[in-house]
Amino acid sequence: MTQGLAAAGCEATLLLKAPVTTDRLVAPLTTVPGVVVRRTYEERLVPDAGPRGLTPDQAVELITRLDAEQRFDLIVVRGKRLAIAAAQTEALAGRLWTYLTDVPQTVAEMTATSVSEITDIAVASRFLLCQTEELRGFLESTIPAACGKSVLFPPVVVTPEGVSGSGAPHEPLKLVYTGKFAQRWNTLEMTELPAALAARGVPAELHMIGDKVHRDDPDWAKRMSKALESASGVVWHGGKPRAEALRLSAECDVGLSWRAPEMDASLELSTKVLELGSLGLPVVVNRTPMHERLLGADYPLYAGETLDSVADTLTLAADPEIYREAAERCRAAAADFTLERAAARLRGYLDLACPPAPAGADPERPLKVVIAGHDLKFFTRLAEYLMSLPGLDVRLDEWEALRSHDQYRSKELAAWADVVICEWCGPNALFYAEHKRPDQRLVVRLHRFELYAEWPRKLDIEKVDAVVCVSPYYASLTRELAGYPADKVVVLPNWVDVAQLDRPKLPGAEYTLGMIGIAPSRKRLDRGIEVLGELRRRDPRYTLAVKSKQPWDYWWVWNRPEEREYYERTYRMVQRDPLLSEGVVFDPFGPDVATWLRRVGFMLSTSDDESFHLAPAECAASGGVPAVLTWPGADTIYSARWLHESTEAMADAIHAIVSEGRFDAARRAAQAEINENYSLSRVCDLWTDLIVHGKVPAEPEPGAVVRA
Repeated sequence: MTQGLAAAGCEATLLLKAPVTTDRLVAPLTTVPGVVVRRTYEERLVPDAGPRGLTPDQAVELITRLDAEQRFDLIVVRGKRLAIAAAQTEALAGRLWTYLTDVPQTVAEMTATSVSEITDIAVASRFLLCQTEELRGFLESTIPAACGKSVLFPPVVVTPEGVSGSGAPHEPLKLVYTGKFAQRWNTLEMTELPAALAARGVPAELHMIGDKVHRDDPDWAKRMSKALESASGVVWHGGKPRAEALRLSAECDVGLSWRAPEMDASLELSTKVLELGSLGLPVVVNRTPMHERLLGADYPLYAGETLDSVADTLTLAADPEIYREAAERCRAAAADFTLERAAARLRGYLDLACPPAPAGADPERPLKVVIAGHDLKFFTRLAEYLMSLPGLDVRLDEWEALRSHDQYRSKELAAWADVVICEWCGPNALFYAEHKRPDQRLVVRLHRFELYAEWPRKLDIEKVDAVVCVSPYYASLTRELAGYPADKVVVLPNWVDVAQLDRPKLPGAEYTLGMIGIAPSRKRLDRGIEVLGELRRRDPRYTLAVKSKQPWDYWWVWNRPEEREYYERTYRMVQRDPLLSEGVVFDPFGPDVATWLRRVGFMLSTSDDESFHLAPAECAASGGVPAVLTWPGADTIYSARWLHESTEAMADAIHAIVSEGRFDAARRAAQAEINENYSLSRVCDLWTDLIVHGKVPAEPEPGAVVRA
């Protein structure tokens, strides 16, 4: 992490939590430009530090003290106990980059206490750094606050220049293990491999590098230590500096990462596997979904559970052809985990967390911006971005309800602000228009919800600088129904967080249709079910995943007899049709959309009408395909290739894409279209231009459609 941050252009300060007893880990960092290593004990930075290292509270107190002396832009912490202590320190909130490893990784382990602790960490953190997609998905599914903050930071592989394996097995076959010696890592069983291979006619020796023997079980630790010193065919090198350990490994033939079966569910990826692979060594690993995705399902050196099965696998490694194939698989896999890749990834996160001041904004005299509304969920990411910009001082006026707010605070903010953004054209817009100063700018974002209410017609449009709509069609409707001057109504599209959504699809995703949000009835769940029925008649692998609250969760929907009758009729149709009853899955409403979309190949939009409908765009950004009925204005948001005149035509198009092998090409085209038109970064830039400069984006010509 320290090397990666330095390579990304940061000045990195590394605080050591314990006294230095060997410098084999620290010494290489002291020569890295931009890195300062603070030896906490030797510098007596914490006078009452105990002999076994700082406590989490002491570490956080030290970080806070050093931060007060030279403010850090970000603070990286690793370890749950330290992260909990840091999360409780208000001065660090929002700047924590928390690297999560020692957290529960199964539903059974995720207790209520763990959920509460990790939620606190997520709320206080700017990013949660996750080693693997599996860990990120698990966290987002169990910790709602982790959604939108969880980003990938896989293991980083740094190998000495010019050090690599020979590319072919030798006789005797040299096996190598580096790391800690622990029961679940099967290190004691490994010491029996030379004898087991000798019995199969394969001369072998095992080189073991490391000096940390876990002593949870004293009897096991005693046997492990004895095996290191005296087992036949075992060469124990003891602890070595990292570079030296890699040089010794490169002189061997095959790496070992054979672990106990209970480790197969781990959501972490072994750095040792990647390091050995980068040296050109094949590695014996357990067969897990993570390893199959990394190395391929047909990788030849997967280990079984028993010593004999591993010995049988290693006999294959003695074959030069099998050896070369396995070594190349491991080398290719490790290429994605270099320091250069890590630095590029970190630069992307730094751009998000520490953006430059927009042109024309002065950090010394920041532009004062208020964002006001009763429900800011559709504006949250935009607000976070604006708050991160140097040169802008952003404050929120969150109303309790449409008509309920703290009038004194709102008046204070109205008098303070240079620019006011009203999310929703409701009573909030009427209030700020009434209190607007001549030198202020007022921007109102109008949604479908308000368009047919009385507030837009009550708004003094002369006080408003811009009314923002998310699509050209609704901008036209707003001009017509509200009677606003054409130049006052501007189009700024909805944003799509393409970076968060771009994740690998799960196997079989092309057979899963998705719908997000099915209430009220104008969302037309029945049409989505019609599409599913058409497809299941051709191939029973098609399913429909519905992520939504249920209609009875909305009192204003369920209390209307016609709405209730519609859903009862639709659900009854699903229950009674054998073709449909096993093809529809209802998933709970929640913010874990990015994780959920990994299994969805096509997103259906079958509504009677929509102002934008974000779900198909999010699916496209995730690597899926939009499937949109031609509701009014759809052609101003999505290109014609994703639009369909009927449910039958939609089903035909979906099946053709899948059955003709065009799914990958279609999803790449859809993703490119959404990234170009609706990426979060593009929409943030448009909003910044409007807020800072009053610049209005050019609107498409009337009747224009999206092209791709």
